Amino acid sequence: MLNQKEFNTRRLKLMAAMGEGVAIIPTAPEATRNRDSHYPYRFDSHFYYLTGFPEPESILVLVSGSDPKSILFCRDKDMEREIWDGFRHGPSGALKEFGMDEAYPLSKFDEIAYALLSDQPRLFYSLGSNPDMDERLTVWLKNLRSQGRSGLSAPDEVVDVLKLVDEMRLFKSSHEVEIMKRSAAIAAGAHRRAMRFTKPNMMEYEVEAEFLHEFYRKGAQFPAYTSIVASGPNACTLHYNANNAILKEGELLLIDAGCELDGYASDITRTFPISGKFTSPQKDLYELVLAAQASAIAKVHPDYRWNDPHEAALDTLIRGFIDFGLCKGSPEEVRETGSYRQFYMHRTGHWLGLDVHDVGEYKDKEGSWRRLQPGMTLTVEPGCYVRPAENVPEHFWNIGIRIEDDALVTSDGCEIITGDAPKEIAEIESWMQR
Repeated sequence: MLNQKEFNTRRLKLMAAMGEGVAIIPTAPEATRNRDSHYPYRFDSHFYYLTGFPEPESILVLVSGSDPKSILFCRDKDMEREIWDGFRHGPSGALKEFGMDEAYPLSKFDEIAYALLSDQPRLFYSLGSNPDMDERLTVWLKNLRSQGRSGLSAPDEVVDVLKLVDEMRLFKSSHEVEIMKRSAAIAAGAHRRAMRFTKPNMMEYEVEAEFLHEFYRKGAQFPAYTSIVASGPNACTLHYNANNAILKEGELLLIDAGCELDGYASDITRTFPISGKFTSPQKDLYELVLAAQASAIAKVHPDYRWNDPHEAALDTLIRGFIDFGLCKGSPEEVRETGSYRQFYMHRTGHWLGLDVHDVGEYKDKEGSWRRLQPGMTLTVEPGCYVRPAENVPEHFWNIGIRIEDDALVTSDGCEIITGDAPKEIAEIESWMQR
């Protein structure tokens, strides 16, 4: 778990960036699964990043300027509800445990926040992210504007506070890196377990059960996203998640699965032969994707920009597609016509952190791809997906391959934090023979 000093530092940094004004940041609401049953609760990532507070029905208010302060509104203590739903910190507990300057019951939010908003030059809030809060703030601003003759004034400007937080979240602290490495280690162990248990005639969901078992056994709270367990032709569907087909001998199995630990995601994809041995066509395409990933990883370095790893992977893949007869023409022609998109149609990575597709701009203010900097974390995940088609050699049909790792940018390159999941052909085949 992160210490409260770090959360306090984040709030102070945000308030310094705000200048003068009031920020209002609610957490995520609970979601009903059906009737009176809820999905397992998961906090809003921005709210949690600034508070560490895990409970629903909570709102953070930051007052910046000459006397900055952090105020938390949360559910009151209620022993009867705690019998049914579990422990609540309540305002007193939140004040003590989470380093807030003030804490109040949620029932007092309208009264206190409205007063705080009066005579402030700016409101820092993300319009459109919370319909209920949007409506409340609209009414408050209208009322304040109507009281000008009484000496009250409304904020002249509404600024998207989440844009400021996004930039902060893009750079991981040492505490965050430590958690992400633990999350990565758990996920890598789960992929090893899946490889060891996979065999022909199992169901995809049986393999899923094995890595989910490993996630929870090692302390992860959730899968980081809906897991993909795609065998044979299913691997050519990028977001396949039915996970209900029979594993067939001679086919590949693509698993895209990561876990969430203390809010932070890992994201790993591995592709391996169900029977334990790659066929020759499978090996050819697998080695191509592995080479493309190596080309991309070499560009995850402060000397390069965000798009450079993708371009490096694409160069390698295009040359391979031409060599294997999947694409026709020169590398320049294949790029220009976009014919490679029949086999590779997605980007090579994304930011990673509290969200599996984490926040942060990919371009700078001038519109150029932003330069990679130490502390950024991202995925590197090239792939190749060959569906049956007249222009495709039949021995490549229904081969879908993706290899994905999580990379931490360092001062002299990057650190692959998911390297414990086997991905070299000899390593995979050896692991599956155990």
